[in-house]
Amino acid sequence: MKLSARNQISGTIVSITPGAVNGSIKVDIGGGNVVTASITEEAIADLGLAKGDAVTVIIKASDVMIGK
Repeated sequence: MKLSARNQISGTIVSITPGAVNGSIKVDIGGGNVVTASITEEAIADLGLAKGDAVTVIIKASDVMIGK
């Protein structure tokens, strides 16, 4: 898969928490770091995502959010 986005990080899904519309996917990217992504339940099903899957996290600079 080729993408124009440059911020691509490989990792492994460590948990999937379903929600009413969006699910929360935690991806271990190594070095003790975990990235959490919020995507639609439909996307989770379409991609067939499951705990333990190897995935690529793609981060667009204009779409990064920070919470506290």
